[in-house]
Amino acid sequence: MKVALFIPCYVDQFYPQVGMATVKLLDHFGVQHEFPKAQTCCGQPMANSGCMPEARPLALKYVDVFKGYDYIVAPSGSCVSMVRNHYESFFTEEDHAANEVRKRTYELSEFLVNVLNVTEIKGRFESTVGIHQSCHGLRELRLGPSSETMKPRKSLMANLLASIDGISFSKLQRIDECCGFGGTFAVAEEAVSCMMGEDRVNDHLAAGTKVLTAGDMSCLMHLEGIIRRRKHDIKVMHFAEILAEALTSPVAV
Repeated sequence: MKVALFIPCYVDQFYPQVGMATVKLLDHFGVQHEFPKAQTCCGQPMANSGCMPEARPLALKYVDVFKGYDYIVAPSGSCVSMVRNHYESFFTEEDHAANEVRKRTYELSEFLVNVLNVTEIKGRFESTVGIHQSCHGLRELRLGPSSETMKPRKSLMANLLASIDGISFSKLQRIDECCGFGGTFAVAEEAVSCMMGEDRVNDHLAAGTKVLTAGDMSCLMHLEGIIRRRKHDIKVMHFAEILAEALTSPVAV
C-alpha cells in the first residue's frame, strides 16, 4: 500500500517526537510510508474561528498534496476529522479526487486497528495511565464510546494500550469530558477553558494517573500547561509515544 504521513502543525512545531513515534509504529508493522514535504496546515484553526473562506485554500492544498495515496495517516483525531467531516463545505459530490482523499485519511489508532488489523502491541510499559478521549476523535470519528450516545463502542486507543504488558489504567469519574482546549476557544474564552482543564486534571489526580495520554497533542498541550503550572507529578504522552516506547521494552516471561 502507498501510505503518506500527515503531521499536524502542533506535532510538527512543538512535539516532533510524536511524529517520530508514529513513524516507528508504522515501520514496526512493515508499512512503507512517505512524508510529502509540500504538506501544510489542514485549515482547522481558521475553520474553528468561522473563517471558512480562509480555510478553503488549505483544503485544496491538502487534496493536491495527498491525492494518489492509498492511505493518509495522522496522529490527530481533530485534524483527521477536519478533513473527513468538514471539507464537505469546500467540495461537491462530483469532486471525486477530493472525496477519495477525504475517505482515505485515517487517525493513527484507526489505521492500526481497522486497516492493519493490529490487535495487540507486544511490549512493556509500567505505569498507571489515564486516558483522555479527545472530543473530535470521540464524537466525530467515533474512535470510542461517548456517554451521551448510550451505545456500546470499543475505544481503539484503549484497546491497543491495554494489550501492553505492565500497564494499568486510572479510573476516572468523567471518562469523556472535554478538556476545554477547543482550538481558538482557549483564546476567546480563556477562563472557562482553564476551568474545564483544571477539572480534567483534578479527575486524573484523584484517580492516581501517572501518565496522561490522548490522541491529540492540542488537548495534551492544554492539560500539560495546567499540570506544569500547578507542579503536579503527571507525565503527558501521546498514545503513539507509549506504544513506541513499549516496543523497545521486552515482555516479561
